Amino acid sequence: MNKKEYTPTDRLLLACAAAYEELKEDIAAIKERDPAATSSLEVLLLYSGLHAIMAHRISHALYKRGMHFPARFISQAARFLTGVEIHPGATIGRGLFIDHGSGVVIGETTEIGDNCTLYQGVTLGGTGKDVGKRHPTLGNNVMVGSGAKILGPFRIGDNSKIAANAVVLEEIPPDSTAVGIPARVVRRHNQKVLNEELDHVHIPDPVSQELCRLRVQIERLERQVSELEKAGKTDKNDTDEE
Repeated sequence: MNKKEYTPTDRLLLACAAAYEELKEDIAAIKERDPAATSSLEVLLLYSGLHAIMAHRISHALYKRGMHFPARFISQAARFLTGVEIHPGATIGRGLFIDHGSGVVIGETTEIGDNCTLYQGVTLGGTGKDVGKRHPTLGNNVMVGSGAKILGPFRIGDNSKIAANAVVLEEIPPDSTAVGIPARVVRRHNQKVLNEELDHVHIPDPVSQELCRLRVQIERLERQVSELEKAGKTDKNDTDEE
């Protein structure tokens, strides 16, 4: 049995159908994860993160066919319009949600799995030390908080969370939560890894702590001065009696 040969028109229609299905999945993912989204029409017309992904799917298709200049032209136009810069070479799975979008940068060799969420200011970049694969790989269901930087050709495991403003420089295992600069895993499989509880909201005020230390030191010095004054008065009384 001969394999069916598709005409250019058939291939175009199939590509359009596939793009339509991907778009429906992207819109559904945004509505599921963003409580502010009220309708599919609102998401389609007003969400810059979705617009950036739509442009990337076109530029990525051109990039894979060796049409690098038009691919980069589309990606740079999308960056100008949306504030999101995605290199055409990046590989993005289904259901990516880029929330707010402003300042997001995704490098050329980045790979993103299905159903991931990126918040504003996220960078999926390189360190400048690697060649070839230079950017990170995100597994499925990964959440990256606002301002986080993931730098280097390593993997962030499935179902992991990267806290806001974290700087990740090494691999993160699946089902983990990483925080800090440099980032370290604090939870794994919903269990604490570190003994201390890290709270990025109710952290101690360093100025208040320093004032407390100064107050304790002043009180100690005052007691010493008081004791010296008492000792001096006692010595003076003894001298007067003699």
